[in-house]
Amino acid sequence: MCNVCGCGTGETRIDGEAVDHEQEHEHVQADGTVHRHSHGPAGQKWAPVAAGHAHSHGPEGEHVHEDMDGSLHYGHGPAGAHAPGMSQAQMVKIEQNILAKNDGFAERNRSWLAERGILALNLVSSPGSGKTTLLVRTIEALKRRVPVAVVEGDQQTSFDAERIRATGAPALQINTGKGCHLDAHMVGRALEKLAPSDNSVLLIENVGNLVCPAAFDLGEAAKVVVLSVTEGEDKPLKYPDMFAAASLMLVNKIDLLPYLNFPVDKAIEYALRVNPQLQVIQVSATTGAGFDAWLGWIDVRLAEAVAARTR
Repeated sequence: MCNVCGCGTGETRIDGEAVDHEQEHEHVQADGTVHRHSHGPAGQKWAPVAAGHAHSHGPEGEHVHEDMDGSLHYGHGPAGAHAPGMSQAQMVKIEQNILAKNDGFAERNRSWLAERGILALNLVSSPGSGKTTLLVRTIEALKRRVPVAVVEGDQQTSFDAERIRATGAPALQINTGKGCHLDAHMVGRALEKLAPSDNSVLLIENVGNLVCPAAFDLGEAAKVVVLSVTEGEDKPLKYPDMFAAASLMLVNKIDLLPYLNFPVDKAIEYALRVNPQLQVIQVSATTGAGFDAWLGWIDVRLAEAVAARTR
């Protein structure tokens, strides 16, 4: 995963301003977008890890299992992943270090949000699932009764943040460059700049990716995974970590079901096989179908966040 292979070391920008965890450079564009720019020693952006001896089940030190049908599985080692030139022990150690640091930032974010009665939801999905359209409709429905702010995560462009701002809601764009997910440090910096209102809803649209965002706690109250009916019903089994980490699954684009061969019941069955506690709501961000249930789910959790603040 990105914790160990190097792909998470990209240029991140928050509203156009570069930030780096090691040597922070932050650039803010005129429209308010934030961009984190990552430099290593002497300005080095990324360098491959020196080759070392790996626990080998295959050639060149690979930890790989071959199934009966001849398929190769690189996720059976202790690290659950593979990176050329690195042992499973090295990968586990690096991942533990990265996630421990991230978890520290996440707890700071969670405390900051709890003190202000802010409900933060981390929306995750594959690219093209309809997250931004879903957010626009959600904001339009919520803004009449509760303040809503948005953190947008994409590798490049501020298109999604511009769509959100058109609703009248404040939005901050984080561009991750080569990075494939948001992390808690990025979100913490975004909170400082965005300054969401007390007793409000913060919607975080993560980078479109069903793999890496599953591992990174942002300090949110819940992960909401969006699965569109234009995808395969077997996504929960192919990407189990994401569905295991989520509290709610939104099955989106149900208005397209008459035109597709998508077995909704089978998709839900697979998701519940991975996570029996997962709640499921079927919605259409285009027609608004199912939105009463989705908005009701948000209302309950916002009330809990506000009540916890006043205790």
